[in-house]
Amino acid sequence: MQIDLNADREMLNQIQDRPRAPHVRRPWLHLLSAVLGLAGGKAELLRHSERPWASVTFSGSHHTIALSFSGHEAIALGEAFIAALPDHEFTLPRQIVADASVVVVDHAVSPEARLMVEVELLLLED
Repeated sequence: MQIDLNADREMLNQIQDRPRAPHVRRPWLHLLSAVLGLAGGKAELLRHSERPWASVTFSGSHHTIALSFSGHEAIALGEAFIAALPDHEFTLPRQIVADASVVVVDHAVSPEARLMVEVELLLLED
């Protein structure tokens, strides 16, 4: 194998000279902050996943968020969160929440009272 340092330098120069795509911020951080705020500050984030979504006329992202509420006070806030989520008007930069739904609710009483909620949200680029 032969190493050509001039060819390597030329390749690096071409890569560095190429215009870069503008940095695109995805909305997940604003979304998680809004969802946790709606949960009353008593929810623990278990997981979040995001995948791109597109139709013929719109593009955006589909988010799945799992939250846990531990203790009676937190469970009461979790139940209020479940009731409020579908009709809540989110304010996210350059995004519209087109759909928000609760897909899983799981209550546990042992060893501690706990409520686990999984929600799905569809965001469209504004």
